[in-house]
Amino acid sequence: MRILSGIQPSGKPHLGNYFSMMKRMVEYQNENELFVFIASYHAMTTVQNQKELSDGIWNTVLDFLAIGIDPEKSVFWVQSDVPQVTELCWILSNFITVSQLELAHSYKDKIAQGIKPNGGLFFYPVLMAADILAFRTEKVPVGKDQKQHLEFTRDIAERFNRCYGEVFLLPEPDINEEVAIVPGIDGRKMSKSYKNAIYLFSDEKELRKQVMSIVTDSKGIDEPKDPDNSVLYHIYALFLNEEEKQILRDKFLTPGIGYGHIKQELYQKILDYFSDARKKRMELEKQKDYIIDILKEGAKKARSIAEEIMEEVRLKTGLKYDVR
Repeated sequence: MRILSGIQPSGKPHLGNYFSMMKRMVEYQNENELFVFIASYHAMTTVQNQKELSDGIWNTVLDFLAIGIDPEKSVFWVQSDVPQVTELCWILSNFITVSQLELAHSYKDKIAQGIKPNGGLFFYPVLMAADILAFRTEKVPVGKDQKQHLEFTRDIAERFNRCYGEVFLLPEPDINEEVAIVPGIDGRKMSKSYKNAIYLFSDEKELRKQVMSIVTDSKGIDEPKDPDNSVLYHIYALFLNEEEKQILRDKFLTPGIGYGHIKQELYQKILDYFSDARKKRMELEKQKDYIIDILKEGAKKARSIAEEIMEEVRLKTGLKYDVR
């Protein structure tokens, strides 16, 4: 099974990124053909500062390698190192309507947040379709907020195939319902845009501040608390197996423990859970040449695969006019 996913280098990775995508990528690479990329072009829709983007790409590469992405088991590259994807994006833009793009939930949500409605943001789903279709992807792990984009990808592929023959595979979404939407410290979806995230590699002081800021109700130590409607419970539960979740539920339902104590437990749990990754990241920061070699090799593999399908696309569409 060929699986593909990417993440924007537009900020530090948070628990939502990790549990909805990054952790699953590490698990997938052991039993599947995994393709993982840093979505540098996508980031330009909101990041238009040279140093911020460059640093973001580098740091996101470190983050992925630190949490366990193995370049020996997967194809790992930076999106802008594979030009075939942007070539395909232009071709695919002819197989989706403006009215369809105007219905994109993600686009409308970002506009509502005050983000400038530039053309890149509007055509974001088409570039995402090119990312997926250029590698004959079979399955795409996505959150619920990205499911519509994958539906656009399937629509585009079907229209192209009807016009030129069976060229593209129709990818299937892979949505883990348990972590489809990870809550942030204010109860909304965890997001850099909402400034409500808990970040994997924050220093200990900042991490503790983030955890202690998780919104709770006003129930005191001597009152039972409702785990089902608790943001704190749902974030903590991400780290627990079923037996541990039941223990945590009992703590909430049994008077005698306060939210502050549970938050302190969660803070320590996060430190322990990411301890090895945090150490590995510090080591990787000193190995620049090694990381550059990884990215060069990953991009070489990705270009080779994308070029195969682009040759077929150019031929089928007539863009490759000299066919002697």
